[in-house]
Amino acid sequence: MTLFDWFIPIRIVDVLEVALVSYLLYKLYLLMRGTLAVSIFLGVLALYLVQVIVTAANMTIMETLFSTIGDVAVLAIIVLFQPEIRRLLLLLGQNPLVRRFVASSDQDELVEEVTKAARHMSERHIGALIVMERSTGLRNYIETGKQVGARVSSDLLVTLFHGQNPLHDGAVIIRNRKLEAARCILPVSTSMKLSPQLGLRHRAAVGLTEQTDAFVIVVSEETGTISVSRNGDLISNLTAEELQAQLMDALSAPSATAAA
Repeated sequence: MTLFDWFIPIRIVDVLEVALVSYLLYKLYLLMRGTLAVSIFLGVLALYLVQVIVTAANMTIMETLFSTIGDVAVLAIIVLFQPEIRRLLLLLGQNPLVRRFVASSDQDELVEEVTKAARHMSERHIGALIVMERSTGLRNYIETGKQVGARVSSDLLVTLFHGQNPLHDGAVIIRNRKLEAARCILPVSTSMKLSPQLGLRHRAAVGLTEQTDAFVIVVSEETGTISVSRNGDLISNLTAEELQAQLMDALSAPSATAAA
């Protein structure tokens, strides 16, 4: 027998497993630190050590007792550590790596909410200017408006652009699927290619997309028509279905993915 026969072969998978378990235990410790769960955990650990000793000593009666307790131990641990387990799952759900796998469903929801709001405002001739940030940061324009920092919903968008709302003038900017700000000021295009009949909202939409890769939606207050601007171009008279297709294409493009 050689010296190498005394060593246990270590695979890359084993190293990754140890690292993963260590990370999860560390996160669990951070969640439980300073709470009653620490005392409960120490009590459970003490019972486990007693069970190991009882099994090693072959104490039949005690071993039977502990095996009976073990049948309900998992359920008891779930009940006792329910708040910590919920917080751990929430922490995992907020991890960027995990969220990358559910980004598509979040994107579908965002497109649905924006399209629904645009259709509603188009039918009621409510003017709107909605900016979707892609790879080019829009912080300079966000800072010109009122910070909102809310989850995007059709009801929120319609409320913001309602004529009685003090934030209805200007644009709303959506970044990383969150409505960052309202009443934002955008640069106005001076392009001679635009029709002189276009209003300030349309010119602001084109002006922003001339300087950035943002995707901008415009709802006309006078006619109720839906338009979009992208790469300095303006596409008008869209249906809600066409808007939805345009949104999906813009947010699925590589530049949008990089920003998310």
